[in-house]
Amino acid sequence: MDSLTQAVLGATVYGAVMGRRQGRRALIYGAMLGTLPDLDVVISYPDPVSAMTHHRGFSHSLIVLSAFSVLLAWLLARLRPSPHYSGKRLWLAICLTLLTHPLLDAFTTYGTQLLWPFMPTPTAWSSIFIVDPVYTVPLAIATLLGLVLGMRSWIWRAVCGALAFSTVYLAFTVGAKLSVHAQAKEALTSQGVAYTTLFSGTAPLNSLLWRVMAKDGTGHYYEGFIGLLDKRTPTFTHLPLNPELASALEHSPEHQRLRWFTGDWLRYDEAGDSLVVTDLRMGMAGHHFFRFKMATRTENGWQPTVPTDWHGDRGGSRELGVLWHRVWNEDPPVPLGEWNRKMQEVRH
Repeated sequence: MDSLTQAVLGATVYGAVMGRRQGRRALIYGAMLGTLPDLDVVISYPDPVSAMTHHRGFSHSLIVLSAFSVLLAWLLARLRPSPHYSGKRLWLAICLTLLTHPLLDAFTTYGTQLLWPFMPTPTAWSSIFIVDPVYTVPLAIATLLGLVLGMRSWIWRAVCGALAFSTVYLAFTVGAKLSVHAQAKEALTSQGVAYTTLFSGTAPLNSLLWRVMAKDGTGHYYEGFIGLLDKRTPTFTHLPLNPELASALEHSPEHQRLRWFTGDWLRYDEAGDSLVVTDLRMGMAGHHFFRFKMATRTENGWQPTVPTDWHGDRGGSRELGVLWHRVWNEDPPVPLGEWNRKMQEVRH
């Protein structure tokens, strides 16, 4: 999730445990701890694929953070003991604050390595967008009240209430995802699509509209949108994955790592003399957040290169307006086929 959300989540989690003992300082300590795992972004990597796939790695590991919480609580209890709370309570506050950060991240689409140093496919339950005001605003209001007015009894209850609301909302997004998957499976089956893998994630800034993709095992995929307010059977656009181009990257370690990180939700496109690899999970046809140039065409064919960012069209206010309209109206459909033409554009 975004840094503000992680800060106010950390503030309210720590504040719920320690607010009555540390006052408004608990909110400040919690906000600091809540953003601590994201400091891995300051580490420099040689290429954008490495930077992407190492983010949310060791610093988001439940194993590492659990051990760190024990060490930090022990140090603080030794250096600054307090008669107002025990070392166990301090550890509980630190541990919960640190662990809720990667757990919340795991509900997004990006991919979080919860079990690092073990290497299963990063966890991406993808039930909430990386910025969701419904989740963040109540936590932010409770934190602001506590900082301005102090942790009075009714504000402490407001902090706990905001945490409860955000947790219930998160559970709602999981239920919505299950419902969307059921609709997608029924629609694909009725349309004669023999899909092999299904993916879904929320549209930006809301949990009412969901983007769904399905692979058919033939080098193509289907993409469409399903709204919780829809009344009609969803339809899907048939799009290419171009997997034959992946052979040019057979010996690229960055490509292998990208396949692992994304669960192999990759698309390959020729854009001029560049071979562009796209992480399909974030964005939509023609407008994706993570695209990389990974090979160049030469007289001898494709030659892998050090990955660089491919600055394609990521969309903007116009596309957000289309999606917001789609939340409430099934017509006109999102023009995925038209937007798909942007996948092979060369931008200067």
